[in-house]
Amino acid sequence: MDFYDIIIVGGGAAGFFTAINAAENNPDLKILILERGKEVLTKVRVSGGGRCNVTHAEFIPAELVKKYPRGEKELRGPFHKFMTGDTIAWFGERGIELKTEEDGRMFPVTDSSHTIIDCFTRECKRLNIKVQTGHSLKKFKRPDDLWVLETNSGSFQARNLMLATGSNTKIWNLLEKMGHSIVPAVPSLFTFNIKDERIKDLAGIASDAEVKILNENLESSGPLLITHWGMSGPAILKLSAWGARELNELNYNFKIGVNWLPGYSEMEILEVLKEMKFSNSKQLVAKRAQLDLPKRLWQSNVSASKIKPDSKWADLNKEQLIQLSQQLTSAVFEIKGKSTFKEEFVTAGGIDLKEVDFKTFESKLHKNLYFAGEILDIDAITGGFNFQNAWTGGFLAAKAMS
Repeated sequence: MDFYDIIIVGGGAAGFFTAINAAENNPDLKILILERGKEVLTKVRVSGGGRCNVTHAEFIPAELVKKYPRGEKELRGPFHKFMTGDTIAWFGERGIELKTEEDGRMFPVTDSSHTIIDCFTRECKRLNIKVQTGHSLKKFKRPDDLWVLETNSGSFQARNLMLATGSNTKIWNLLEKMGHSIVPAVPSLFTFNIKDERIKDLAGIASDAEVKILNENLESSGPLLITHWGMSGPAILKLSAWGARELNELNYNFKIGVNWLPGYSEMEILEVLKEMKFSNSKQLVAKRAQLDLPKRLWQSNVSASKIKPDSKWADLNKEQLIQLSQQLTSAVFEIKGKSTFKEEFVTAGGIDLKEVDFKTFESKLHKNLYFAGEILDIDAITGGFNFQNAWTGGFLAAKAMS
């Protein structure tokens, strides 16, 4: 039976980051990464549309934790020890420069996730970290001072065991048998399916909006993207993350209110429209977009307000002005189901956070058992924040194990 100082189950972002940091802390350690699939770092490969959203340009721990619907309180301490600036420096020391986009997301300047994958695999070779694929964990136990692992392809012993297996229900089931509590997993970060004439031909249009889920205390704001199947973009994804459990209970059938003019109320816009009725009296209402809205979105709102294409501003009656102000600030859309956001599948759920020591990411129930990444009941509003959780957990666990 092969012996290792550290065995990491899960060949993803958290697993590789943990292994590399542990080996750098103590080059004498014998470290093994076990991955059940044929390839490692598959989620890194597809993240950010194949560009890898490494982290997010938020450098204040108290602000960064607000991006985590689950894990906000627990990550506050860890982020004071390793967060965004440390991540940027870590990759920089290995020759990988990151760039910041307008929305704060950070990517390698190469715009390729292979840059990150190549970095991890190169570092593993340099540090003599062994990586074995095709190893599915069947069971593990700690009869004495060592962990004993059985996979479908062999048996191993380890002084320290790290589980970085993401939302793998099989591993969660094994942990439950060992006394850990598992918060049931539900999808997070998904888009809304909508069939509505108002957005039927508007795929590809993006506009800032305020969105709220009717009859629930859930709302968000930001860019909203209209798609062929409904709505996406940061405003929708944030809602899906914060409302992951509530929306699951509603079986993804609910209604949302959309304000295409953030910061303005229906009454305020009605007054603006009344002024336009006089100042633009001879112009066709639908011809020229108003209020900085995309032209097709403006025309859709005009049409939904029962205003004919050949109507001039002077022709509008009070009821039409009220209807238009309502469509612009409080349009109601019915959601019928969800779609996964690109190939990035994130879940809310996992190991109960009360059972983890967040100074080291060690289990409070079992000595020398560590966790990092999405195996924990931690998730964030976009991929970059989820990666930052993986980097932070991996860094602190590596420090404790080495």
